[in-house]
Amino acid sequence: MATKVPATIDDLYRVRGKAELINGEIVMMSPTGGLPGYAGTEILTSLREYAKKTGRGYAIGDNIAFVVDLPNRQSFCPDVVFHPGPLTMKFLDGAPLLAIEVRSEGDYGPAAERQMAAKRADYFGAGTQVVWDVDLLHDERIRVYRAAAPTEPTVYRPGQTAEAEPALPGWMFTVDKLLP
Repeated sequence: MATKVPATIDDLYRVRGKAELINGEIVMMSPTGGLPGYAGTEILTSLREYAKKTGRGYAIGDNIAFVVDLPNRQSFCPDVVFHPGPLTMKFLDGAPLLAIEVRSEGDYGPAAERQMAAKRADYFGAGTQVVWDVDLLHDERIRVYRAAAPTEPTVYRPGQTAEAEPALPGWMFTVDKLLP
């Protein structure tokens, strides 16, 4: 009987495309559609301006790996992040300060909700301060989860301005910018 050898971070370096290392297995992530890509770019642009203005970190887009040391997870690959630095050519060590997950077409339904809740718990377990759940199909567009109250999001709707306190003091994002 063959025993399956757990994948490692070295294996993750050899993956072509977006993937995370969870429970010793490489989990591939499918490409996203136009609207989620647009929303992620709008958020990234706003974060980049904040980073330049404050000089306190980096706004980084999709497909960046963060190496973490959790019992069930060895990496994250969020859609958008704010990372205090430093940056190198390697995967980033530790969790981002702010992680933003923009829902794609397949990120809906009971199973997806359980997976997203588990991933948020992992983010907080790794040290992320704030996690955004961006939902383009419903009026509750941005749910802001914080490490201090990980299951009690602040909800932002069209016409409102979202924030990422305490991770990014003073940064705000207008919810209406998520859709063209």
